[in-house]
Amino acid sequence: MAKNKRLNAAQATVERNKPYTLAEAVALVKSNAKAKFDETIEISLNLGIDPRHADQMVRGLISLPNGTGKTLRVGVFARGAKAEEALAAGAEVVGAEDLAEKIQAGEINFDRCIATPDMMALVGRLGKILGPRGLMPNPRLGTVTMDVKGAITAAKSGQVEYRAEKAGIVHAGVGKASFDEAKLIENINALVDAVQKARPSGAKGTYMKKAALSSTMGPGVRVDVSSFEA
Repeated sequence: MAKNKRLNAAQATVERNKPYTLAEAVALVKSNAKAKFDETIEISLNLGIDPRHADQMVRGLISLPNGTGKTLRVGVFARGAKAEEALAAGAEVVGAEDLAEKIQAGEINFDRCIATPDMMALVGRLGKILGPRGLMPNPRLGTVTMDVKGAITAAKSGQVEYRAEKAGIVHAGVGKASFDEAKLIENINALVDAVQKARPSGAKGTYMKKAALSSTMGPGVRVDVSSFEA
């Protein structure tokens, strides 16, 4: 009941169909983030694309200037010296066939998966498990690499993966409610800029159609897309 009361009170502060400037939206979302934990601030971008077509997929990685406030757990497929390098760099899970067996058994204790190129024959067999979770290593995203240390460091320093879903919507966490407004705005503009630059050649018409900001337990707030920093 208390949760519903809090949500209703938060919703009452938001004009549902009003597009707020980015600064207004950030202030409003922060003021409504009143849960007992540090809520994640998330952005949703509705793009004018159809991801079912290969030439309209939007996906990438970006290191947010102020981090995400969350420490990612990293899993690494590697052997020998590269496995040792991964452990030294702070990876939570490192392995080869043994790690594959754990994943097949449903034991997935990581949020980002990195693999050295020689491990992709093994990792490829796990596509049906890792793919739907957005965990499949990809050379274009820098998660299939011999620079294991660099990939782990980037993942743990505030790197965010964005990917358009079937409806053409990108969801991403851009920080925590405890972040000050300026840092959240800087993070959001960095993410939006990356998504803008990732505009696929097949996208026609308006690309950035709608945007909304919300906290984990709070209502969504529409953002005027023209207020993003160019």
